[in-house]
Amino acid sequence: MAALAPPVAAIRVAVRRALADLPPGGPVLVACSGGADSLALAVATAFVAPRLGRAAGLVTVDHGLQEGSARRAEAVVSWAHEAGLTPVESVRVEVAGRPGGPEAAAREARYQALAQAAHRLGAAALLTGHTRDDQAETVLLALARGAGPRGLAGMPARRDLDGVPLLRPLLEIGREQTRSACALLGLTPWEDPHNADPSYARARVRADVLPALAHALGPGVLENLARTARLAAADNALLDELAGAALADARHPDGGLAVPALADLPPALRGRVLHAWARELGAPPAALSHRHVTALDALVTRWRGQGAAHLPGGLRVSRRDGRLTAIGAR
Repeated sequence: MAALAPPVAAIRVAVRRALADLPPGGPVLVACSGGADSLALAVATAFVAPRLGRAAGLVTVDHGLQEGSARRAEAVVSWAHEAGLTPVESVRVEVAGRPGGPEAAAREARYQALAQAAHRLGAAALLTGHTRDDQAETVLLALARGAGPRGLAGMPARRDLDGVPLLRPLLEIGREQTRSACALLGLTPWEDPHNADPSYARARVRADVLPALAHALGPGVLENLARTARLAAADNALLDELAGAALADARHPDGGLAVPALADLPPALRGRVLHAWARELGAPPAALSHRHVTALDALVTRWRGQGAAHLPGGLRVSRRDGRLTAIGAR
C-alpha cells in the first residue's frame, strides 16, 4: 500500500483532532467556498468524520458579489454530493446595506447564514478552512490597527457562533499544504478574485507584506506570527477569566459597577472589565473601541465631575454616588 502523501495526512490529522472532543450528535458542516483551503478541509472531513461515527456535510455561501457566483455555488454543491458529503446546502445572502466596509459586511452575512444553516440542519459544529497563513495575516492586520493582546490572539481554533461550535482545524496547516493536497487528490480549486484585489487590505498583506517579511526575515516568519497568536490567546484566556471574576465583584445591586472596586484593579484588568461590561450593556462589539474603554476608565481614575461617556449603540455611562451607571442599556 502506497504511503499517504504528507499534506493529505497532515490535514486529516488536524481534522481528527478538531472533531475528537465533540459530543455525539448531528453532522459537522464544512463552510466551503470552493477555494483550496476549504476544499482540502471538506475532502478531509468527508474521510475522517464517518470513521468517527459522524456525518459530514457542507454549506457554501453565495454572496452575490461576482458574476457567476451562483454557478460557482452550484458547482461546489455538485462536487460535495459526488464526494459523499451530506447534508449539502447553498445559501444566498444579501451583503448590501450592512454596516461596515465590504469585507466586514460580507463576513457578517456569511457567518449569520452559516449559523442559521447549522441550526436548521442540527449540526454539531461548523468547520472553516482558515490556515496558518490566514492567522499570520490576521496578526499583521491587528498590529497595523494598534490592537492589544486580544487582537494579536488572532482567530481562535474554537469559538461559539450563535450556540454552535465554530472550529478552525487548519490554523497550524500552511496554505501551500492545502494547495498540494488538492493537487494530489485531483481537485481543482476556485481562485477568488477578491484574494488578489489590492483594494482589500488583506489582499495587499497577502501579496506584498508577507512575502517581503519572509524575504527579509526568513520563511519561519509565518509560523512565528501564528505562534504569537497562540501565545496571546492563552494569556487572553486567563485574563478573561480574571476579568469575569472582577466584574462579578464590582457589580452593584442596581446593575452598575462600584467605583472603589474598579479603582483597586490593575489597569490591564480594569480595562477588560469595562470592555466586558460595555458589551454586556449592548454596545456592538465591532464598534466598541479602545477610546470608548478609555473614556469609561476616566470616570474611575480621572474623575473631575465630567459628563457621561458615550458608547456605541446610543449608550451613556455616568458616575454617580460612587458607581458607574448606564443609560440606554438593554
